[in-house]
Amino acid sequence: MKRNNAFFFLILLPLFGRAQNDLLKELEKETKATTEYATSTFKGTRLINGQTVETKGKGALEFIFAHRFGSINSGVYNLFGLDQAYVRIGLEYGLTDKLGVGIGRNSVDKTMDGYLRYKILRQSSGVINMPFTVTAFGIAALRTSPRTQDASYDIQLEDRMSYTSQLLIARKVNRNLSLQLMPSMVHKNTVDKTIEANDQVALGFGGRLKVTRSVALTTEYYYRFNVQQGNPYYNPLGFGVEIETGGHVFQLVMTNSRGLTERAYLTETAGDFFNGTIHLGFNITRTFQLKSSE
Repeated sequence: MKRNNAFFFLILLPLFGRAQNDLLKELEKETKATTEYATSTFKGTRLINGQTVETKGKGALEFIFAHRFGSINSGVYNLFGLDQAYVRIGLEYGLTDKLGVGIGRNSVDKTMDGYLRYKILRQSSGVINMPFTVTAFGIAALRTSPRTQDASYDIQLEDRMSYTSQLLIARKVNRNLSLQLMPSMVHKNTVDKTIEANDQVALGFGGRLKVTRSVALTTEYYYRFNVQQGNPYYNPLGFGVEIETGGHVFQLVMTNSRGLTERAYLTETAGDFFNGTIHLGFNITRTFQLKSSE
């Protein structure tokens, strides 16, 4: 009888093992399912002038066209700024779902730029509880204006370079409201030291409020800390209306900055928003999936 019991146990042992494996797989699925990640904290990679925590998916290419008119307080002769135009054209590609690389050209000071962004943390709840999404952003910019022969001083390539580092920290508060904090540091190789330092620090605040299924209101403001006496520049401020239309994100904006690279809008915003130096404009982004994300 004991031999029969042992034989019966040996026959059932593989079945118990299989059942245990199936149970473990189900438990793993349940564990994964209890971690929920925040999605669409922002609809695009741009808030107004600045960046958001969003990254492009692997194999996705984003075309970015940003346009700013002249200041509305420039008068009737310039049609309240509509006669003037400042643009930036850029591309950003998702190397992975977390890592993106981009290039662009801004007509202000004929600036070329290249950048990287990497999503360090992603907001989630459940087994993995992370209250914020955190993305690191770094950009190098080459200011090609003025031309060497037109410069009033001996200007070298390194004099034209600037670098900006940002840590973008955002939280999707609920389905309609997202907030973001943007500590930033700009380094310019060559500056007029009577009005500014080579290294400049700013802290940005921004947000997005969804008002309908496809329309949202956005805003951003940067406060500069180590501003020298006599500095002629202002803190950048902007407001926008964001419209999502399929693969496009269209943003109508008004801001006191005409520059569209980090160096320009963070440290060289030349007008006071509340004194009428407001540039109307828009951002248009279109995403193309060039490669399967699988």
